[in-house]
Amino acid sequence: MGGEEAVARIVIDGERCKSCGLCVKACPQQLIVISTKLNSKGYRPAMFVDADGKCIGCAFCAISCPDVAIEVYR
Repeated sequence: MGGEEAVARIVIDGERCKSCGLCVKACPQQLIVISTKLNSKGYRPAMFVDADGKCIGCAFCAISCPDVAIEVYR
């Protein structure tokens, strides 16, 4: 309780992701990108890039994901 704020984050299951890009468009903070690496199915999965802790935990990414590949932690 020493003034620390909880940092939100997401976890993307790279094996479930089919790189549709809906989460990239849904993120108001622009913290999701499509990877340059392939998963085992040949897709380039989405990647969470939040080095500065800007994720607000809104869950728009998870709601928009048709593959249910994103978990949100607040």
